[in-house]
Amino acid sequence: MGVTVSSSLTLGEGSTPLVPARRLQERLGLELYLKCEGLNPTGSFKDRGMVVAVERAARAGARAVVCASTGNTAASAAAYAARAGLEAIVLTPAGATATAKRAQARAAGARLLEVRGSFDDALRLSRELGEREGFVLVNSVNPDRIEGQKSVAGEILAQLGRVPDVVALPFGGGGNVSAVAAGFADAGASPRIVVGQAAERATTWASAIRIGEPAHAAHVAELVAAGRVEVVTLSEAELRSAWQRLSLEEGVFCEPASAAGVAVLERLSDVQGTTAVCIVTGHGLKDAGAVDEGGSDAVEATLDAVLAAIG
Repeated sequence: MGVTVSSSLTLGEGSTPLVPARRLQERLGLELYLKCEGLNPTGSFKDRGMVVAVERAARAGARAVVCASTGNTAASAAAYAARAGLEAIVLTPAGATATAKRAQARAAGARLLEVRGSFDDALRLSRELGEREGFVLVNSVNPDRIEGQKSVAGEILAQLGRVPDVVALPFGGGGNVSAVAAGFADAGASPRIVVGQAAERATTWASAIRIGEPAHAAHVAELVAAGRVEVVTLSEAELRSAWQRLSLEEGVFCEPASAAGVAVLERLSDVQGTTAVCIVTGHGLKDAGAVDEGGSDAVEATLDAVLAAIG
């Protein structure tokens, strides 16, 4: 089920850990594992598909790759474009991208342009630019991205040693939902796939899934109609609570959107007694600004002061 890429281009993507979530599973009444995709090279699941898309773009003679991004796609495209010796053109919605993700893309030499509009406007423009000679669009509407991202399903099966009852993940643009469903289908496995989307799609605090019009909406709707995927709409409070619990109870620091799978499992009442895997899509350092740092206390440089502060 894997896709072979050039040894000169790979950054070691994939083979991320599957971590038992012992405290969360006790509270939720199920056997729960976290697939920690934030441990991919640029800190998110995007690397699995991006390495394939960029390599094939380079082989086709592209001079540049182009993408619209809320951040993770930008960072991944920039890194692999740098490896391949290509330009990376990134269009982001103005003021809507986490600083760390922009920094990653800039550090790798990407040309970042802020579009005065939404992610959907940025994607429309990226599609148009991708039709020009020498440019290749590397958003998930590029099938090479989906081909690479399917590998997560095979890894889950190999690491768990069986088919999980439930697989939960976020639903932003829908590319990863499509890839995960395709990956399990390729392996002849049919777990229950449940995905969490923000109720406030266009403005959600969970910036990685702040996408008003999902590019893969039609395909996800087909998967839902076929009984292969279930979509759960989550409030901002549910997303924030699940994100906090992952760090506080399991020590897994992820960006807010990545906790959507956990939020889904907390909502569903019929998953107790099952084996579930949550795909945690991005590292917390991607959006460190989401953390309230007001809890730090300054103390004098004495042990007595430290003891007094910690009670």
